[in-house]
Amino acid sequence: MGRLFLVDLEGSSYSCKHCRTPLALKADVISKYFCSRNRRAYLFYNVENVTCGPREDRMMITGKHTVVDIYCVGCGSILGWKYIYAYEKAHKYKEGWFLIERCKVLSPAGTPYVANQEAQDGQQARNGQETWMAEEAQAGGGMDVDIA
Repeated sequence: MGRLFLVDLEGSSYSCKHCRTPLALKADVISKYFCSRNRRAYLFYNVENVTCGPREDRMMITGKHTVVDIYCVGCGSILGWKYIYAYEKAHKYKEGWFLIERCKVLSPAGTPYVANQEAQDGQQARNGQETWMAEEAQAGGGMDVDIA
C-alpha cells in the first residue's frame, strides 16, 4: 500500500469516529434529518477523504437508486453512500450527494453522536422519529432507508 494523502479541511468539520480523518465541512451539510437503514444520517454536498465501492442499485423507501458505498480512507470503515442515480424524478436532487450515518462520525466539536441529542437540543418532540420524518417530508427531503 502506498502513502496516504489526506485532504486537509479548513474550518469546522465532521470526522471519522474511528480514526478522526476529516470528512466534510459543517457548511456542506444539506440535511440532518435523513435516515439510513435504521439510523439517523447527514446529507452532504461534498465529502473528502473517502473511497467508493462498486455501483449497485438499491430499493429504498423513496424508490430505486444507484449508489456507491463510501469508506474512510484512514481506517476503511463504511460511512454511508453516495447517490449516483435516482430513478424517481422527485429524488433526482440527491444525485451526486453523500449520506453519512451519524453514528459513524464525530461532530465538528469532536463529540460522538448521541441518540437522544435532538431531544437535548430541543429539535425533536416527544413522538420522536415520526416528528423528524414529517419535518423532512414537508421540507421536500426525505429518508432513504435501505429495504433490501
